[in-house]
Amino acid sequence: MQKLTNKEEEIMHILWKLKKAFVKDIMEEITDDKPHYNTLSTIVRNLEEKGYVGYNAYGKTHQYFPIVTIEDYRKTFMNTAIDNYFNSSYKNLVSYFAEEDKISADELREILALIEKKK
Repeated sequence: MQKLTNKEEEIMHILWKLKKAFVKDIMEEITDDKPHYNTLSTIVRNLEEKGYVGYNAYGKTHQYFPIVTIEDYRKTFMNTAIDNYFNSSYKNLVSYFAEEDKISADELREILALIEKKK
């Protein structure tokens, strides 16, 4: 799975939310730094070339839809981030969040309960 740019990732989040969309529909969902229509169209076509989206053609208009699920993308992204930034260690990941006060003891207990429940 090819890495996405920040803007491509933003567009994918919109497509995951909408399920199917024309470029004008995607444009309406962008809140900050709206690109020109042609630029957005190019970004969507790039996503299609990378295998992230497909489309249905209606004359000269295309309705785009995600091919890659958010779950598959998340899995790839998280595995890459854990490998690159936490030495492939989930313990290091959780420790980082604890040290940065991004996760509470109660949340950690909930996570432990989920792990115990799976056993």
